[in-house]
Amino acid sequence: MAERVRRIAGVNAADEARAPDPEALLLQVARGDEGAFERLYELVSAPVFGLVRRIVRDPAQSEEVTQEVLLELWRTAARFSPERGSAMTWVMTLAHRRAVDRVRSAQSATDREDRAYRREASRPFDEVAEQVGTRLEHEQVRRCLSSLTDLQRESVELAYYRGLTYREVAELLDTPLGTIKTRLRDGLIRMRDCLGVAR
Repeated sequence: MAERVRRIAGVNAADEARAPDPEALLLQVARGDEGAFERLYELVSAPVFGLVRRIVRDPAQSEEVTQEVLLELWRTAARFSPERGSAMTWVMTLAHRRAVDRVRSAQSATDREDRAYRREASRPFDEVAEQVGTRLEHEQVRRCLSSLTDLQRESVELAYYRGLTYREVAELLDTPLGTIKTRLRDGLIRMRDCLGVAR
């Protein structure tokens, strides 16, 4: 009966005897045998992809993970020990670990993006609007400053932009303190009117 099934499937006893043994192939791969790796690749790539696909779900990522697993097989075949289990179990364990790592990594990335989004969303104001508003205010102040007389503008800039006291402005400009106070008062009134600030 078994012979009849083999004939129907197109497999003869000699072919079955030549079927690759994963353990033997892995041991040959551990010695750097590229031909053995090709045969091992053909033998395990489909089951590895199937397992990875069930865990990772995304087809493109599943293909990437499968390639990573097969590359790891090539690099780490020497770690396989037949005494500790079958070659297929060892290969599928590598595949399972790599697939789970990919899922965890993707989840971590999603979690980081969610946290970053929540931080951005929780900001009390729109930074761009704030920057635009500040820039517009600065422009308006510059425009209003240019509407002052040269003497008023010089006094206002020294007192309010350089932080000098009225007395220091008077000394720096070699002008009586009363005159500086008058210039500043008149300049600030013009600035207030220009900026539209309510009294």
